[in-house]
Amino acid sequence: MLEFKSVSYTYHTKEGETTAVSDLNFTVENGQFVSVIGPSGCGKTTILSLAAGLIAPSSGEVGRGDGEFGYMLQRDALFPWRSVEGNIFLPLEVKKRNTPEKRARALELAEKYGLKDFLKKSPNQLSGGMRQRVALIRTLAAEPAILLLDEPFSALDYQTRLEVCDDVQRIIKSEKKTALLVTHDISEAIALSDKVVVLSKRPATVVSEHTIDFGGNCPKTRRECAEFSVMFELLRKELGI
Repeated sequence: MLEFKSVSYTYHTKEGETTAVSDLNFTVENGQFVSVIGPSGCGKTTILSLAAGLIAPSSGEVGRGDGEFGYMLQRDALFPWRSVEGNIFLPLEVKKRNTPEKRARALELAEKYGLKDFLKKSPNQLSGGMRQRVALIRTLAAEPAILLLDEPFSALDYQTRLEVCDDVQRIIKSEKKTALLVTHDISEAIALSDKVVVLSKRPATVVSEHTIDFGGNCPKTRRECAEFSVMFELLRKELGI
């Protein structure tokens, strides 16, 4: 679905050249939820931009399967002058797919995942967790093949963050979507992912990959497993924390 093959990326500033990622190799298979973790400033967001084709690698190749990408950002970026329903329809309008069938599908998703009673409300009337759910449904409305998640829970308080993480993962798995998440949160990566890719400090390269195969697909159950703390300590050491 997505493959980084010896990818490097160097950007230019007035101060000179900076290599953000170097000889990066990893894959995201169809239906997988993969998390990328690494030190702050190591180039995690650059990886999402490379994955989406927003920037081209300086060397190497990013292989992409068929289908579009959907982006979910750190902030929900909902338009306050639009209703929840209006925000969900926005990608359809931008991509010129605002047909009755596509709108019906978007509303079906919204109702399926608990937004039926909020469609006519303003985003400002919703909690932070509910706003992120709207942002996810808006992303899914465009029917992307792969979801790119750029620390979408970082602005939430701890308790809300746990609830929304579980909520988002459940929806993504239920809709059989492929997802690539970048995060600095080790616990989040373990709880949500089928695979965790660990990066070095900048310029980022892959230190290790770990398949997470305990606790099923339920983040809450996974956090309660004895293997969770063992994996946490392993990843913490690999990150040098």
